[in-house]
Amino acid sequence: MTITPQATVPHLLKDSDLTPARILRLLDLAADLKQHHRSGTERQELSGRAFALIFEKPSTRTRSAFEIAAYQQGGTSTYIDSHSSHLGDTESVADTAQVLSRLYDGIAYRGYQQSRAESLAAAAAVPVFNALTDRWHPTQALADLLTIREHSLRPLSASSVCFAGDGNDNVAASLLVSGASLGVDVRIAAPEPLWPDADTLREANERADAVGGRRPTVTTDLREATAGVDFIYTDVWVSMGEPEGIWGDRVHQLLPYRVDRAVMEGTGNPATKFLHCLPSIHDGSTRVGARIADEFELVGAEVSDDVFRSSRSLVFDQAENRMHTIKAVLVDAARRVRGIG
Repeated sequence: MTITPQATVPHLLKDSDLTPARILRLLDLAADLKQHHRSGTERQELSGRAFALIFEKPSTRTRSAFEIAAYQQGGTSTYIDSHSSHLGDTESVADTAQVLSRLYDGIAYRGYQQSRAESLAAAAAVPVFNALTDRWHPTQALADLLTIREHSLRPLSASSVCFAGDGNDNVAASLLVSGASLGVDVRIAAPEPLWPDADTLREANERADAVGGRRPTVTTDLREATAGVDFIYTDVWVSMGEPEGIWGDRVHQLLPYRVDRAVMEGTGNPATKFLHCLPSIHDGSTRVGARIADEFELVGAEVSDDVFRSSRSLVFDQAENRMHTIKAVLVDAARRVRGIG
């Protein structure tokens, strides 16, 4: 017997899958779950449910967030990496999706190609959640928005965030689309070769127009993009899967977009906070950090250590919020499958 995928399965493959109402529901649910967990009054809604975590790319925060979110809600998870699966090698993506749909209540996929996440969802009869691909990182954007909402002095729809660096990476793309969906003033400061692609920017513009928000700003001028901004966000300059030899080009391209104390103070807003999805090259204590310091005489790449460790930095709040928002995604999907969400 073949399990037929249902059109109503609540997949989360890209940020455009999330309506503004669904984003707000997930943020409200995450905040509620977070409060109940901290007060010891959390009610488990995933008892007896199991989730497959297919991670072709390694992870600290995303893997931990999915595993702990399921556990705290009474569920369980199985971690499947590239060495413990036949996926794409001797077994097709569709066959894997069919098998896992018979054993699990949801599948998280983290890998190199967005197309593989889409193929899994097309064949799966259970929800598939994008835990990062080359194009999108929707669970990160949810954590970012929850963090912004918790720490902004303004309503979320009146808050502003500038992403500085590689404006065409998956984190920037998700921030653009999900942020614009809620009317957030999203700005990208990047060299032109690393601007968001036209389709992503078009989607963000349409979503901003739909809610009466400000269209995203994309510019090469970091000072212009950060003027008065509430949050400055950056990411590593070379992502997983990119060749390490690209570091020379990226340092040359992105050094003008490095976030240091002068950039933070240059906003003119004393309440500006710093965001980063992690991991970060902010000192010379890691293998990559030591290499950057030795080869380019640069201690810390995308952000200086004094900013990363400052009282303005919210990076560990973001990291914790990965778990609360992923928990909300799992619980919301379970409710929708049961027809009560």
